[in-house]
Amino acid sequence: MPDAAHAPQPARPHLFYEERLRAAGAGPLIAGVDEAGRGPLAGPVVAAAVILPEGYEHPVLNDSKKLSAGRRAAIHAELIGDPRVVWACAMVHAGDVDRLNILRATHAAMRQAILGLPVRPSHALIDGRPVRDFPVPTTALVQGDGTSLSIAAASVIAKVTRDRLMEDFDSRYPAYGFARHKGYATGQHLAILARDGPCPIHRFSFRPVAQPLLEFAERHRAAGPEA
Repeated sequence: MPDAAHAPQPARPHLFYEERLRAAGAGPLIAGVDEAGRGPLAGPVVAAAVILPEGYEHPVLNDSKKLSAGRRAAIHAELIGDPRVVWACAMVHAGDVDRLNILRATHAAMRQAILGLPVRPSHALIDGRPVRDFPVPTTALVQGDGTSLSIAAASVIAKVTRDRLMEDFDSRYPAYGFARHKGYATGQHLAILARDGPCPIHRFSFRPVAQPLLEFAERHRAAGPEA
């Protein structure tokens, strides 16, 4: 297993962990796994798994949170258009987030993303804490999207995929502004929830959704059946 204490700490992600795993006999196919959408009040949680070719380089690939929307979109197009890059996405929708809880839903999406790859990786680098019952051996890296190039690639694919899904939802539920805030708890989003109540893609188990839902129901109940 790679020794995090001796990993270099450059300004951008690198292939240190991938190369160390291969050198230790973990096999040639090392996947990076990351998610997007744990925190929002609406929409799915999306996970991506990416296997980069050995020696892969990219001049600006980084943790998706450190990139502009335009830069993310450009890198996303490069990654999915490169035949050497193997990738898959998976999502767990809001209703299943409510049923499972967000942590279990995130882990389920990560497992599905790995299983969706056209080849089975020999090892996976996962952003964050360990995930139980994973289909392949894993190494968990806290803030791995800022240190592992494979995880950074997964973070970009997951983020762009989810943002585009939320833009599609915006056309179905235009009152909520999903194209702007992507389901996160912005002031605008919370104000709309307080005014209109949640829509079908909201996560009803999240308190900022559940509380306006109760208040919305109480207002309408008090107003009577003709409200």
